[in-house]
Amino acid sequence: MENEKGKTRQRNKNKSKQDLINAVGELLTTKGYSSLKVNNIAATAGLDKKLIYKYFGGTEELLDEYILSQDFWANVTSEKIPQVINDGGKELTKLMFTSQFDFLEKNEKLQKILLWSLSEERKSLKNLIETQEKNGEMIFATITDKFFGEKSREFRAISAIMVSGIYYLNMYAKKNGSVFCGIDLSEEEGKQEIKKAITKMVDKIYEKE
Repeated sequence: MENEKGKTRQRNKNKSKQDLINAVGELLTTKGYSSLKVNNIAATAGLDKKLIYKYFGGTEELLDEYILSQDFWANVTSEKIPQVINDGGKELTKLMFTSQFDFLEKNEKLQKILLWSLSEERKSLKNLIETQEKNGEMIFATITDKFFGEKSREFRAISAIMVSGIYYLNMYAKKNGSVFCGIDLSEEEGKQEIKKAITKMVDKIYEKE
């Protein structure tokens, strides 16, 4: 009986934690990041604000958990990297960039988080950037740096331009117009053109080696 009560408490705790995390996402998409205050989050979740401190330690820690759960690069872990790579990471790079494009295109919450990170200095947003960099470094240091050797910095610079371009194209298409350089990013044909261009650029980078 006592064990069953413990399981019930754990289920209730897990549900409350998820309700609070979901409340952050709801507020972010409907009212913007300025609304992410402890009282607003608790009210949206229909829970006592004390639970935010009890389960997460505070609002920043709750935002940390939410933000990291939404980001593409923050969730690229070593388990998602193939154990055997024989092409210097070419196919993996294609997959990462095109997957980032698809992931961001479908995730309005992540788009808002990225815009937020450009307009406000906050600990949870710095943690996101640090996690992105850490996971990106894992790929660079263990795979592509070894392949490109003296030109590894050049590959990193090109990657920076491509990743930031993918971010911008998706956020632009959702806010101020879907047509960019004559390509309609609201249409499937336009999205496929961008992804084909990404794979061609990666091929060109590797062809020079």
